[in-house]
Amino acid sequence: MSVDQSFIELNARQRARALLDDGTFRELLDPFQRVASPWLERQGIVPQADDGMVVARGTIEGQSAVIVAIEGAFQGGSMGEVSGAKMASALELAAQDNRNGIATQAVLLLETGGVRLQEANLGLAAIADIHAAIVDLRRYTPVIGIVAGTVGCFGGMSIAAALCSRLIVTREARLGLNGPQVIEQEAGIAEYDSRDRPFIWSMTGGDVRYASGFVDALVEDSLQEVKNSMLSFIREGVPPHHRSDNYDYYLSKLSTFDTSVQASREVTTALFSDSATNQEDK
Repeated sequence: MSVDQSFIELNARQRARALLDDGTFRELLDPFQRVASPWLERQGIVPQADDGMVVARGTIEGQSAVIVAIEGAFQGGSMGEVSGAKMASALELAAQDNRNGIATQAVLLLETGGVRLQEANLGLAAIADIHAAIVDLRRYTPVIGIVAGTVGCFGGMSIAAALCSRLIVTREARLGLNGPQVIEQEAGIAEYDSRDRPFIWSMTGGDVRYASGFVDALVEDSLQEVKNSMLSFIREGVPPHHRSDNYDYYLSKLSTFDTSVQASREVTTALFSDSATNQEDK
């Protein structure tokens, strides 16, 4: 596999394999295990044998590692009971490894629209387990999140991304709590036009999220750049502060925001641009 190829064009399984050391990829609960959602077929939806979630063990620079990759091409990367349980369990086992003296790295490849509506509360419960597992694991080792494209990372899984020790994005990535269609549906097209792609990327695209301090690295759509950034953050170890610990700062910023004015890239960047520096200072 060429090291300078597009990262976005790879599927979830290819991404996980490419980030692990050569020849160490070993998938847990692979498609041949047939651990699929029991709920989709009842609703007329063809399930997928791995439920759109790839859990891979291997090594990164010779050290034990787990990579959990969401397949955005299946149901928009949505999180259901099975897929969510696979991610949460992988993170919980990695934390257990670390507590037992087995240093295990963790990387999350997040291409997801959030909870799977067809599984509703089951998906939400699974996402809550993922949040708890990230917070537990990040005490021992940096949990690296990567959002590359083309689905982006939204809903409850955007909270999972925010809980990661370090977050890497490309310019093509999007990161936001609510997706464009949801905002338009609830607030109207005048507030958020889900078909206005330049506007959407100006608000939730990778470069503006980086400029606002919500992510730690902005890289080109290159397997080698993504991998180099991941390795750099792993070598740095657990950060002294996590972004999610700095909630007082973000709340104070939000309290000054004038909601009567249409939000824009310039407004949001100006509001949060010093967040990364502020977090390191605290």
